[in-house]
Amino acid sequence: MPLDQPHPRTYLFTLRLWIEPVGDNQGEVRIQVQHLLSGETRYFRAWSDVVAFLLTKLRALNAANRGEGGDDS
Repeated sequence: MPLDQPHPRTYLFTLRLWIEPVGDNQGEVRIQVQHLLSGETRYFRAWSDVVAFLLTKLRALNAANRGEGGDDS
């Protein structure tokens, strides 16, 4: 990106990760994602679902910022 162009729009999310016990010495990863501006929070068990959510959320936020429509998350 050329130096004279402004930075692209950025969005802040937090990810919280923990291991949920499910049996004898067994555990499953749990993932919490929060969009800091809106406070919207989602919980996941699979990284593929986290990525899909983030891509959908970013598309909706970018569309809303361009005045193309609402947030469809």
